[in-house]
Amino acid sequence: MDFLAEHSPELIPGRRSLPEGLTVEAPHGTTIVSAVFDGGVVIAGDRRATMGNVIAQRDIEKVFPADEYSAVGIAGTAGLAVEMVRLFQLELEHYEKIEGTVLSFEGKANRLTTMIRGNLGMAMQGLAVVPLFAGYDQDLDRGRIFTYDVTGGRSEERGFAATGSGSVFARGSMKKLYREGLTSQQASMLVVQALYDAADDDSATGGPDLARKIFPIVSLITEDGFRRLSESEVSGIAHSITDKRLEHPNGPQAPLI
Repeated sequence: MDFLAEHSPELIPGRRSLPEGLTVEAPHGTTIVSAVFDGGVVIAGDRRATMGNVIAQRDIEKVFPADEYSAVGIAGTAGLAVEMVRLFQLELEHYEKIEGTVLSFEGKANRLTTMIRGNLGMAMQGLAVVPLFAGYDQDLDRGRIFTYDVTGGRSEERGFAATGSGSVFARGSMKKLYREGLTSQQASMLVVQALYDAADDDSATGGPDLARKIFPIVSLITEDGFRRLSESEVSGIAHSITDKRLEHPNGPQAPLI
């Protein structure tokens, strides 16, 4: 980032500007969810990108590994978000090569803050990028989640988190279903349930598409590193949820007390 700022500042997403009065319709990614489980963290995203009231893409990827022990889920303007993630990946790799060690989890979160703040000019023009950052903190030996706003302000979330247009519904779903001590399999089921609930109430969020065989991206991060669940694994989770929803359309019910 510093090198580009000095030599080619126009290549940095946040340094670009749009002509006054111009409105750009660009594909937007929507809902990202994450939850901590016993031994790590899971992060997942739906596959739909929208452009206004139109579905721009049905199989977009929104969850990317930042390095071996962390991942970024993108919500907001898809093109700028993917570009920011790639630059973030490059910076973490560059730091590791130069310093000979991995940047701390706090350091990664802080660096992403700086990059989001650098995009504030574009965000004020309607091209915002609001990622969710999750990973395994090797120093604390547990999973952690950070959410951001368009100014780069970050907050550490306890247990679970969501961002994007369907985040209100996804967060409400996880609020009732989440509990401490989940296994990785239970946490994976939880985040797909949350995405299903988000898609049920938010038109910009895509649920499991059984006909096209398009399923959410679900990734686990533990002390062993980043692992994206295979399509067959996510398909099994999605089919089990869909089968149960045929009997109970509103999904699993939490006890009143």
